[in-house]
Amino acid sequence: MRHRRKGRKLGRNPKHQRALLRNLASSLLLTERDAEFDENAPKIKGRIVTTISKAKEVRPLVEKCITIARRAQAALDAAAEHETTAERGSQEWKTWRTGDQWKAWNQAIAPAVAARRRCITLLGNKQAVEILFDDVAPRFLDRPGGYTRIIRLAQPRLGDSGQQAILEFVGVRDRVVQKSEKPAFEDGGADDSPAEQSKAESTEETSDDVAQEEAQTDAAEETEADADEEGKEKQGD
Repeated sequence: MRHRRKGRKLGRNPKHQRALLRNLASSLLLTERDAEFDENAPKIKGRIVTTISKAKEVRPLVEKCITIARRAQAALDAAAEHETTAERGSQEWKTWRTGDQWKAWNQAIAPAVAARRRCITLLGNKQAVEILFDDVAPRFLDRPGGYTRIIRLAQPRLGDSGQQAILEFVGVRDRVVQKSEKPAFEDGGADDSPAEQSKAESTEETSDDVAQEEAQTDAAEETEADADEEGKEKQGD
């Protein structure tokens, strides 16, 4: 039994497993880099193709790093209130560096620095961590989890027929389900559906029948009234 032994071995020793997961997580983050003049530019940003087993193993590591960076955004926003825009080494910067404002900035940014160092330990790639904190984490500030998705591919990998899958960030190529709106027609128009036309016709027929019955009732009442008046006149004579 594999009690307290979660995860897949992937045919590798523990050190090789950790190196593999770090490389996959860094590769996913590095697809978000600015690769305009890069010879090895990624085909699609925010997406890598790997086997289904590796994708399931690297997904928790990627989401853990995003959560750490997302929680550090509050410290970065607080530190931005105390930082200076002066050039490093200038007299204004030196004044800020030796003043109380720098102490407040240093105290506010300390949690973000600790979070960045933690992510560097997990990923082992400074460029990937920089992209994580600057580009990826700000997208998911209002999302409590579920930053990635796994999509199985129907075509197996050539060579060993491994089951392939796509690991990508959510929020870019999400499916949007749109409900079709019911067509609106004018009353009595030519575009009314057959059911609506038959309903309108039946309503018109019913109203005509009621009008005819009321007319017949009124005529009968007038006839009776005339007969009563004639009888009264005869009795008076």
